[in-house]
Amino acid sequence: MKTKADIGILDVLGHIIIWVILSMITFGIALLFFPYSFAKFVINRTSLVDENGVERKMSCDIDLFGNIGHVLIWFVISILTLGIGYIFYFYRVWNYALNNTTIK
Repeated sequence: MKTKADIGILDVLGHIIIWVILSMITFGIALLFFPYSFAKFVINRTSLVDENGVERKMSCDIDLFGNIGHVLIWFVISILTLGIGYIFYFYRVWNYALNNTTIK
């Protein structure tokens, strides 16, 4: 099996613009939710292609604001570690997103 991503430049540009605006409006607080959105953005535009060329879409079943507890824990860890914890947070979000992904 192979993966195939269908991520267009305009999709990326729109996603970036939305998150820049959100981060300015919320004074950066929205950036704690950005890793969830980024993971879901990529996963939902990816499909698995089998040996016969049949594509099966991937679907990430996380919502951005349903994980407030997870965000708050990592916010505290990031503050206590002077930002170093945020690096680990990004990886943990990807782990969480992939564990909540289904193949259709």
